[in-house]
Amino acid sequence: MTKKIGLYWFTQDLRIDDNPLLQRASQEVDMLICLYCMPDMTRFLTHYTQENQFGAAKLRFLSQSLYDLSESLNALGQRLVVTTEPPLKTLANIIEQYPVTHLYGDYFAGSDERHIWQQLEVAFPSLVMTQDNVHSLYRKADLPFSLASLPATFTQFRKQMEAQPQLPVNIAPPLSGLPKPFDVHIENTIQADDLAQYQEVSDSPPALFDGGEQAGLAHARRYFASSLPQEYKQTRNDLDGMDYSTKLSPWLALGCLSPRTVLARLAEHERQYGANDSTYWISFELLWREYFYWSALKNKTSLFQFAGNKSSAPLTSFYAQRFLQWKRGETPFPIVNACMHQLKQTGYMSNRGRQIVASCLIHELQLDWRYGAAYFETQLVDYDVASNWGNWQYLAGVGADPRGSRRFDLDKQTQQYDANFVFIDRWQGHCTAAQLNSVDMVDWPICHPMSNEESL
Repeated sequence: MTKKIGLYWFTQDLRIDDNPLLQRASQEVDMLICLYCMPDMTRFLTHYTQENQFGAAKLRFLSQSLYDLSESLNALGQRLVVTTEPPLKTLANIIEQYPVTHLYGDYFAGSDERHIWQQLEVAFPSLVMTQDNVHSLYRKADLPFSLASLPATFTQFRKQMEAQPQLPVNIAPPLSGLPKPFDVHIENTIQADDLAQYQEVSDSPPALFDGGEQAGLAHARRYFASSLPQEYKQTRNDLDGMDYSTKLSPWLALGCLSPRTVLARLAEHERQYGANDSTYWISFELLWREYFYWSALKNKTSLFQFAGNKSSAPLTSFYAQRFLQWKRGETPFPIVNACMHQLKQTGYMSNRGRQIVASCLIHELQLDWRYGAAYFETQLVDYDVASNWGNWQYLAGVGADPRGSRRFDLDKQTQQYDANFVFIDRWQGHCTAAQLNSVDMVDWPICHPMSNEESL
């Protein structure tokens, strides 16, 4: 009898716990290849970020997460193959060269991954290809509407989802084992020891977060065993510190932690400590994440287009000097500078900080929002394609917000969230560059009128 050989393509599902797709693979095939392809700086990212590499904190967190996944797979008799080769080329080569019968992958929010999947469907019609919702809270069948009928606003989505009998807190049973690994030769692989070594990146500050499923589960246990969720709504807009928000987003973004696990931990917390507005707000934020996920699936490539899902584009452009000053934290706005310095050093920024710097880029600097979204993609340890690009569209007025773009008064934000300049001082926000407009949008010098004294 011919053996069934499976190929599991890991993307944003770097975990063993509550992974129904891996569970299914373990039941359907005799041998299994577990593959991860490292992200690369595409031409799109290089163009929109003016950068040629990902941030050190982001790469460190990813490497830690892959090392942890590798160790977990080893414990179940499997091994993880990590390569720097592009996914389509790697997947196609494996399927062509080896007797692969089954391919497994998440329901990807990103249009690039979905396009790869579609190309493989066309190229290999006899291949059994299986997808499941590993990254999201709901499965497609759980939705009370079709994807084409996804509500146009988050409020409509939330009301329909909260009207359902109960949220899905059923977690897949733990894996007791996996099929034996099938040996393949792949170019430019990264060994587990190399992943371990990369966890300590030179010339970078101590990490805020330890990557990997085990670290994510431990953090969720600690957080929900404390009283912090009871005051989440009151503290969630703080700019700095580890306790003002859940800090679950890095592990959720890479799929080291399941949103269903988070919801189950939240339910346990509410049974022990009681439910209030703050604990509700945590589930509210999970629903926002969910809405962006399904919106990305529906809107496809428009998630990355200047006009988004609107009929007209924003009245912004691109000024190379302004964008560089924004990235470096050298604008005339101290609170923006502090947030950008924090991002560069840690790979993280508070939700309030993200709104502030995005509003600055779009309104004060009048830049194309896609440059900011792409830069976040290269730096954030908790980068999630749907949430990141969806939030930027929302703030630019080309996304799901019926009220149009959101502009934040930077002086008011400073007074409200950093009146004593503690955050600004810590992250050196007062360190500014020369005037904002020393060159025009094509980098020609701007001649400013001389004062009366200078003209004498």
